[in-house]
Amino acid sequence: MKKDFLLDIHTHTIASGHAYGTIREMAKAASEQHLQLLGISEHAPGIPGTVNPFYYNNLQAIPRDLYGVEILHGCEINVLKGGLLSLEQQYIEKLDYAIAGIHTQCYKNEGKIKNTDNIIQCMKHPKVFFVSHPDDDHTPLDYERLVQAAKQYHVALEINNSSLRKKDKRLNCVENYKIMLALCRQSEVPVIVNSDAHDPSDVGNFVLAEKLLDEIGFDETLILNTDVEAFQAFIGYSRNR
Repeated sequence: MKKDFLLDIHTHTIASGHAYGTIREMAKAASEQHLQLLGISEHAPGIPGTVNPFYYNNLQAIPRDLYGVEILHGCEINVLKGGLLSLEQQYIEKLDYAIAGIHTQCYKNEGKIKNTDNIIQCMKHPKVFFVSHPDDDHTPLDYERLVQAAKQYHVALEINNSSLRKKDKRLNCVENYKIMLALCRQSEVPVIVNSDAHDPSDVGNFVLAEKLLDEIGFDETLILNTDVEAFQAFIGYSRNR
């Protein structure tokens, strides 16, 4: 399946404070992995050491093409109590897309119902097209509700290769993905496979995610990574806008 994976849109550079590559190093790695599109999605406020939101005011300074790879501007925004996003609207407007996700550094488990409520509220934002790593029972989720909300609000749920690599720290990660993916297949809800790379060496690394998708025989037509134009249409992106 790897030959059909053309993009990776959940990656972090040194700007996130706990990652170790520059944008150019990440883009060069993407080119070496034969990716056509790379999304840089620094952590939003709430994660220790990440960028000041002012960072997002100058995204136009970044070339849209590096080493033959198209560069998109994203952000992994924290889901907060009450379904709030941890980045202000004036900065979200600068993004090509936003990823919403729970991070325990700035989120306290409220139980399955409220955790799901909070993510769904964030999914309603028009720039939130993805939910990151919805896989950890330290902050449990109701996957039936999550998948139906993803369908309703035009959001793709993420299969996070990094989560699968550290599954001993992410409670019931594999089991949760199997439940979620079965529901996605049943309701024809798309998914996005991401590396969550924090170093250039990990860009385009989907090995464990691919293995899981192959194991369950997931419908490849529901995977957004296999068609750049379809992905761009999904987020309403046009380079000429």
